[in-house]
Amino acid sequence: MRTPLPARLVSYGFVVFIAISCLLPIAWMAIAGFKGRNEVLRTPFQFFPDVWRTENYAQILGDPAFVRAMVVTFAGALIFTTLSLAVNSMAAYAFARLEFRGKRFFWVFCIIPMFIPGMAILLTSFMVVTGLGMLNTLAVLIIPGVASSFQMFFIRQFYLSTPVALEEAAMMDGASRWRIFTSVFLPQSLAPFVVVGVASFLGYWNAYVWPILTIQSPELTQIMQYLGNFRSERGNEWGLLMAGSILAALPTILLVLVFQRWIVNGVRISGLK
Repeated sequence: MRTPLPARLVSYGFVVFIAISCLLPIAWMAIAGFKGRNEVLRTPFQFFPDVWRTENYAQILGDPAFVRAMVVTFAGALIFTTLSLAVNSMAAYAFARLEFRGKRFFWVFCIIPMFIPGMAILLTSFMVVTGLGMLNTLAVLIIPGVASSFQMFFIRQFYLSTPVALEEAAMMDGASRWRIFTSVFLPQSLAPFVVVGVASFLGYWNAYVWPILTIQSPELTQIMQYLGNFRSERGNEWGLLMAGSILAALPTILLVLVFQRWIVNGVRISGLK
């Protein structure tokens, strides 16, 4: 049955409203990067600058600390995402397909952190990494968050929906559990891997509190940490801050745009059973 025209117009209008609400702050931040120091917060508010200036973008890109923070954060995000996919996919396969003593107990134990706010264990996590001598290392930004309850749960739901016949056929051909995982399950895991991979990358890239607590070395300063310290170091250079913020947001925006089709598909096929 064809949807009535008024209903379609309302739906389209709602979609346009949501899109504008999401894109307007990003557009304002990008345009504010072309404004002078006193134009960003001027009264009355003015969306576009009187004169378009590129000095802010040139200056922030010419700052070695900003470039180093972008490169170090990007490298750390790639390592973190790769390890997250490896660890959580193997754990998800074990809980979805293997039978072992205490499986139910260990599964409950693994997903309990999904219901505990990160801030509730922030102090104890800091004490642990301090005792292990991990402060001011890239490892302190990567290792504590590699194992994720949500990612295990999400990938496990996908593996539970994989036909058992594929696994049985591989066993009849003499394939080991590791061979079944790498040759049967991994090739079919693109959609859920994109979802958890993008989530891992965004989580690492946008982290602020944990880097502030654990990193003091300028060589390992993360991009959100750099932007957070910007005002205390540079004063009220709002145009420069907006330029740096939009440049820092570009990798995540491009990542979501490139993988949006796989993200939607991954969420759809990994529904709860």
